[in-house]
Amino acid sequence: MSNERVIYLPLGGAGEIGMNAYVYGYGRPGKEKLILVDLGVTFPDMDTSPGVDLILPDISWLVERKDDLEAIFITHAHEDHVGAIGHHYERLEAPIYARAFTADIAVRKLAEHGHPATAVKVVRPWPKMTEAGPFSVGFVPVSHSIPESAGLVIDTPKGRIVHTGDFKIDTDPGVGEPFDHAMWEDLGKDGVLALMCDSTNVFSAHEGRSEATVGPEIEKLIASAKGMVAATTFASNVARVKTLAEAGQRAGRSVCLMGRSMRRMIEAAVETGVLQDFPTTVSPEDAKSLPRESLMLIVTGSQGERRAASAQLANGKYQGIKLKEGDMFLFSSKTIPGNERGVIRIINQFSELGVDVIDDSSGRYHVSGHANRPDIERMHDLIKPQMVVPMHGEHRHLREHAKICDAKGVRGVLVVNGMMMDLTATPPRVAEYVETGRTYLDGSVQVGALDGVVRDRIRMALNGHVTVNIILDEDHEILGDAWCETMGLAETGTSDAPLLDILEEDLSQAMGRSARKLRANDDKLEEELRRVVRQSASGEVGKKPEVTVIISRMS
Repeated sequence: MSNERVIYLPLGGAGEIGMNAYVYGYGRPGKEKLILVDLGVTFPDMDTSPGVDLILPDISWLVERKDDLEAIFITHAHEDHVGAIGHHYERLEAPIYARAFTADIAVRKLAEHGHPATAVKVVRPWPKMTEAGPFSVGFVPVSHSIPESAGLVIDTPKGRIVHTGDFKIDTDPGVGEPFDHAMWEDLGKDGVLALMCDSTNVFSAHEGRSEATVGPEIEKLIASAKGMVAATTFASNVARVKTLAEAGQRAGRSVCLMGRSMRRMIEAAVETGVLQDFPTTVSPEDAKSLPRESLMLIVTGSQGERRAASAQLANGKYQGIKLKEGDMFLFSSKTIPGNERGVIRIINQFSELGVDVIDDSSGRYHVSGHANRPDIERMHDLIKPQMVVPMHGEHRHLREHAKICDAKGVRGVLVVNGMMMDLTATPPRVAEYVETGRTYLDGSVQVGALDGVVRDRIRMALNGHVTVNIILDEDHEILGDAWCETMGLAETGTSDAPLLDILEEDLSQAMGRSARKLRANDDKLEEELRRVVRQSASGEVGKKPEVTVIISRMS
């Protein structure tokens, strides 16, 4: 009896929203041929990853098996699905398959790292299939908040897997293909082993709204504005950017796109033919000379990013353009959990300038790109799989999705990052636990989450830093006094004396009491001086700082 199996292993994206990376394998245990679906990033925050530029999935397990990796398939061009492709390609060197718009974005990301455009293969949508070892993979058009999104049909010798990718059921998305119920139902007519299904909006009980519903509301709002109008949305939501631009045009305003990612997405959409009849735009240089009441800005920074156009405008000026009292700023977007503080900061800054801020609390000016619970259940009904594996969600989303499946009499299989699931076992079972995690892009280098770089940075941010310098002669006697430098600590403490004076006095006393044997051992002396500084600083300012000890010896 054959012992080949189909495995599913999320390296990212299952138990979190972002950093999607899903491995599928077929073959004998430990000898499987593999494909990877998506390779995305997530974004840092100042609390847990200060100074970090991007967070990438740890793909060490896959790199060790790169000879068995047949291909990488990218479902769509959102950063959490394609953002790591340039950073990790050199370690995998497998062909990348994507639809034209996504391929355009992927090529740009590879080019930033000096990788060849030929690594990316443009594929036609379903029913076209791509062969990758034992797999046949087809890209099935699906509606989402970015053009040419696709779910995947993954045919294996043991049965069909349907991987929805990010999706919503929208028959009038504005830009991109509408959801085709008949086509998706046809995918399941001959039986589906497993449906891997988006879980993002599983807690939203009402039916999802179409992108078409926001256009009239946005038009009415912009038509009523008196001063300059600025609006922000996700740069990748090309349909929304077009809706905003058309609303501005119909209100008699010139439209200016601001922010590199916004312009890059529109350029890619036009180049690949998914975006047509986009309103004529003016450059920021020309926009400065136009009457305020005749101008509409569409800008990046819907999530409060500090360096994006929205934040720069809130700070006072961006590319020579200022917002002022009587102007309007529209957030045509949803604030992703975790980004609230940045967005609220910008709203308050605009308020101080007298700018009227419109957010999406009314629900009029934004619709989600993800399926709500009724649409998720509709997908179950269309595909009729043997099992549903929730994906793309935090643990609570996955668990709730699995509970919905069980309530409907469909097997729901809860799988999180690092769980290698044998989908062909009866019942499906965990075959192995794989160590997963994340790596940080910190400046121009990648560092591991456990390397201590970010941990040390957090400790310094919380507790400050002290550098201790001492000089010893060849007999291990101190020359002069120890001296200190501090960073991130109060200058005076409870003794009402300079903290530096207190630290240096306590160090001098400690050195005076120290045994010659201790002074002869750099490691033990460093440990003792660090202890003295931390204890002294704790007594004075209530902080135990990070301490660097520099011991110089005269020969």
